[in-house]
Formats: sequence, C-alpha cells, structure tokens
Amino acid sequence: MNDPVKVTCHCGAVELRVTLTDGLATARRCDCSFCRRRGAPAVSAPLDGVEILRGQDKLTLYQWNTNTAQHYFCSVCGIYTHHRRRSDPTQYGINMGAIEGVNPRDHEPITWTDGVNHPSDK
Repeated sequence: MNDPVKVTCHCGAVELRVTLTDGLATARRCDCSFCRRRGAPAVSAPLDGVEILRGQDKLTLYQWNTNTAQHYFCSVCGIYTHHRRRSDPTQYGINMGAIEGVNPRDHEPITWTDGVNHPSDK
C-alpha cells in the first residue's frame, strides 16, 4: 500500500490526506470538454483513500451531463483538488499538481485518455 500524500488547494483552505492506488504511475490527462479546459493531470485513488482534513465547507461541487463525475474545487482560490470519475465511479482522480512536493512537469510525458469518445456515451 502507498503512503498517504498531502493534497492542498493553492490558498490552503482545503487539505486532503490521500492514499493513491499506485503512486504517480496512474497519471493521465483527459481530453473531454471539461478536462481539456482544466488541464490538470490526475492520479487515481480509491473512494476510501481520500480523507478531507480541512475545508469541507470550502469545497464546491461541479457536475453536468450525466452527473456521474463529481468535480471538487476550493471556493476560495478555485483550484481543482479531486473528482469522482465518470470512467470509474469507484475511484477519485486527484489533481497531481495539488500533491505536496509534486510538479507534473517532472513526470512528462503524461498519457492522454480519450474522454471525447467516452464509452458511457455509446
């Protein structure tokens, strides 16, 4: 099992303790209409691997279309921290750039997934 990592928004109002599924090995970007605008690569965590330590009241939820994906943002600074995945609702995607000590640039190239042609849309 991976050691928990600290995930924070930019202003520090939101802090999570996250146990990742397979460290940073699951890093990927998605090109769906939302993710390509957001631009942040995400890594995987099981639903029970995410604990909100601070700022539950500062998290804002954004959903659209099928309402399966649940995207969470800090209402103070606007940083995306995590989302419940549409591709696998038993997982969270964690903003790789919000993990303490991690710079996504150091892990390029990061794989892209085809969110435009999502299997749930067929």
